Amino acid sequence: MNVTESLLPGRAVISAEPVTFAEPSDRWIDDWRPEDEKFWNSGGSTIARRNLVFSIFAEHVGFCIWSLFSVFVLFLGPEYGFSPSDKFLLTSVPTAIGAGLRIPYTLAVAKFGGRNWTVASALLLLIPIGYIAVILKPGVSLGTLLVAATLAGVGGGNFSSSMANIDAFYPMRLKGWALGLNAGAGNLGVAAVQLVGLAVLATIGKEHPRAILAFYLPLVLVSAACAWRYMDNLTGARNEKRALRDVTKQPHMWSISWLYVGTFGSFIGFGFAFGQVLQVQFKDIFDTPVKAAYLTFLGPLLGSFMRPTGGKLADRIGAVTVTFWTFLAMAIGAFLVVIASVQNSLPLFLFGFIVLFILTGIGNGSIYKMIPQGFRTKADRAIAAGADQLEEDRSARRLTRALIGLAGCVGAFGGVLVNLALRQSFLSSGTGTAAYIGFIVYYVTCLAVTWVVYMRPGRSGLATS
Repeated sequence: MNVTESLLPGRAVISAEPVTFAEPSDRWIDDWRPEDEKFWNSGGSTIARRNLVFSIFAEHVGFCIWSLFSVFVLFLGPEYGFSPSDKFLLTSVPTAIGAGLRIPYTLAVAKFGGRNWTVASALLLLIPIGYIAVILKPGVSLGTLLVAATLAGVGGGNFSSSMANIDAFYPMRLKGWALGLNAGAGNLGVAAVQLVGLAVLATIGKEHPRAILAFYLPLVLVSAACAWRYMDNLTGARNEKRALRDVTKQPHMWSISWLYVGTFGSFIGFGFAFGQVLQVQFKDIFDTPVKAAYLTFLGPLLGSFMRPTGGKLADRIGAVTVTFWTFLAMAIGAFLVVIASVQNSLPLFLFGFIVLFILTGIGNGSIYKMIPQGFRTKADRAIAAGADQLEEDRSARRLTRALIGLAGCVGAFGGVLVNLALRQSFLSSGTGTAAYIGFIVYYVTCLAVTWVVYMRPGRSGLATS
């Protein structure tokens, strides 16, 4: 079963005929049935894998641009005249903008096609690169930098559009792995841009932050070109009318969003703020940007690598089980950070935060498995009770796509809350201890939500409506 041209001009379908893939000019696939194992094993998996690879590439670059200010704040020395609270604000703004863009970016995939929107969203990254290259120099005002941080936020929307696109390509039995890999490799952008920043600091110095932009400019262009050449659009991945409105009526949506703030919100919030936290909490040790930069990338790197592991564990032993134990461990990890903060112990502080980063990755992967699983379980129950299978399958798909966008948006706003909590804690007491205690409280609520909504007897991993 191979991809061939349909009777519609410029469209592609999966056909039983053993013919060569004729690539139409607009790269649309009309017939896509990943749950059909014969379809999947006869060419579907190859197409899905190709789209996954280049979606990851584009999403990764988007994450790097989104995370630029987590690095730039390390370059903003005394000559720029910004306080630590100003710098926390500069890392909060792109997080908020990226979060807000995740809903329209999710809808754009079905409106314009996954391939087409990947190209467009990649090219949009040229705007912040160009603007920052012009304004980033000593003497720049805080307001001008906040505009630059706002523009960098466009990279944050790429995550949700990539996830919604890849979700449509893969069967349920492989979604945990595929979505975890897609998200994890994208999240690596947080660590990657910090490594690039470290390389610039260690070689040409903190006077040249714009060298980071010179590194990413060609990558943006290459990612757009690869998406144009190798990715496909799925005709069936259409926005259903009122899907966003309907999904907000589902208890599954609210519980998943709460949990996703705990995992992804923590990951992106810690990733953006960690360098600043080290420089403020342990200012005697991290008295130069290079010293902080040597450590800031480690947590996001490990957290990103663990995201596919979380998805794979969810596929094997159950997403709800993985999520429950992850939040229990996160509460313990945050408690270690509180002890380290009170005792001013850098080794314990680093250990606690690294544990948290790793756990956010595992939790991210398992929760993204829970999104389609919840609606799929509900649909299967309805079908067993006599409901129409096609209608229930369609409903599960439309609600899943809508929730991917909404959960990604809400979760990313969690990163804003992390940065603001840290900013307020340092302003009030000079340490982040109060914020760390707040994180413990939130993780305990996530643990309770996971148990009450998904694990209690009779729930069977589904938030019932």
